[in-house]
Amino acid sequence: MQRGSLTAALPQQLKSELVTSLAQAASMRIERIVSTGHTTPAGTWYDQEWNEWVLLVSGRARLRFADDTAEVALAPGDYVNIPKRRRHRVEWTDPQVPTVWLAVHYA
Repeated sequence: MQRGSLTAALPQQLKSELVTSLAQAASMRIERIVSTGHTTPAGTWYDQEWNEWVLLVSGRARLRFADDTAEVALAPGDYVNIPKRRRHRVEWTDPQVPTVWLAVHYA
């Protein structure tokens, strides 16, 4: 058995996002991601070979999808299911409060 907390001992400032693997199987991976003002580098898009279900646990964030001009604002409790190959990026995360994501990557 593995036990933990998604919001315990959060760093207030990070040089880069903190990604912690929580569980993994052949076709699935669950991660906790902590952002402190991090964004996807300009001109870069995530273009993944897997689906990604993301829950915003704490903080705030905005995502952008290459096929849509509107940003998707996320607050605690909001989730997004991103199909594989749908290009997306993190436009903004709150620099004042750690943003905690729960990401489930699956086939």
